[in-house]
Amino acid sequence: MSALAWIDAAVLAVHLVSAVLFVGGSLFFWLVVEPASYALGLDEAARTAVIGRLARRFGRITTPLLVILVGTGLYNASWYLPSVGALTTTVPGEVLLAKSVVVAGLIVLIYVHGAYYGPRIVRLARERRYDELRALRRRSRAVSFANLALMLVVLVLAVVLQSVG
Repeated sequence: MSALAWIDAAVLAVHLVSAVLFVGGSLFFWLVVEPASYALGLDEAARTAVIGRLARRFGRITTPLLVILVGTGLYNASWYLPSVGALTTTVPGEVLLAKSVVVAGLIVLIYVHGAYYGPRIVRLARERRYDELRALRRRSRAVSFANLALMLVVLVLAVVLQSVG
């Protein structure tokens, strides 16, 4: 195996591990942590503070993971694209372009959610403004669900890219 093949394999491995941590962590938070928080026996303000602290902690690893995913993704794209023009003239290029657009949208949604919803939810819970909190949570959950859906679309497009590339 050539040195370049080893580098390609290492970059792909880093990309896959980062994707597992990012998507798996997000799914774990959505499917396990948030629902389980209701069993803590805390009042709504305290429960929301715990969830907010966990979300901020997870947020500290998501930015480095996203940087790694984008960087290794760009490197890996070179396998599928003989040139930038191939993004719109080949099937692998079109799939990669679609994947890139979805990733860009996902990144925007992630940061909008973190910057807008997170702090407001924690503040409304701390101030015990529960009617406003419930309404904001509904919108926040819709954005979170969209984030998870986009993550899964990216994974599906990655599989498609493997089969057409």
